[in-house]
Amino acid sequence: MEMPNQYIKNLYKIALVFFVILSLFFVVKLLAEFKSYGMMGSDEANTITLSGHGEVSAVPDIANIYFTINKEGKTVKEAQDAVALVEKTSLDFLKNNNVAEKDIKTSSASFNPKYEYVYSSQTLMPCTQYGCPSRPGKNVISGYEASESITVKIRNADNVGKIMQGLGGLNVTNLNGPNFAIDDEDALKTEARKKAINNAKEKAEILAKDLGVKLGRIASFSESGNYPIMYAKTAMMDFVTSGTSTPAEIPKGENIITSDVTITYEI
Repeated sequence: MEMPNQYIKNLYKIALVFFVILSLFFVVKLLAEFKSYGMMGSDEANTITLSGHGEVSAVPDIANIYFTINKEGKTVKEAQDAVALVEKTSLDFLKNNNVAEKDIKTSSASFNPKYEYVYSSQTLMPCTQYGCPSRPGKNVISGYEASESITVKIRNADNVGKIMQGLGGLNVTNLNGPNFAIDDEDALKTEARKKAINNAKEKAEILAKDLGVKLGRIASFSESGNYPIMYAKTAMMDFVTSGTSTPAEIPKGENIITSDVTITYEI
């Protein structure tokens, strides 16, 4: 049995009306979204801006120390061989104290000629009432100086005193440190940022309640800080060259990771 043509036409009309209504609904919704995005950051949007601060403290678990080996010789090879001898002794000492090879890094190496001014044996003219003539001469190379700078990461911060005292007795120069740090700072930075965001959000919620408005979407976000503030001891200790048998204990203190954020909410 075939359906009447009029019935089919009515179905088409109903479907068309439904399609038009549905299309209008989505068009209106889309325009509202575009308008909402267009207002973000413009003068038309009402916003409030709050700042938040967060910080996390932790005891440093690694220490960085730095030292240089300087030696002189009549030739470049002689100076470099003297540096290499002290370097080998130092590296052996570090490895015997559980410092991994990957944590020992040569940061720079160089050699430079040393000059000496040699006067000429030429007979000088006699002095006059105006003074004595300058004695002729020239700069000549008298030898060479070789230098190597090494950075060491000590993963067991409790061994810093012992290691620095030992290096101090191995003819190294310019022994500096320790600079205490935290090996995995990223996790602490994330935690500090989260605290800062929560701090700003709490302030915004209180302000919105006082103003009688509701918080909308976040219009902008910025962060500053997120860097470690070191409260650990970093100066060289006298015990390095004191020759005492018991290494002094070096206080590690605490490092503080901070984060400061600024959040702008639409209201």
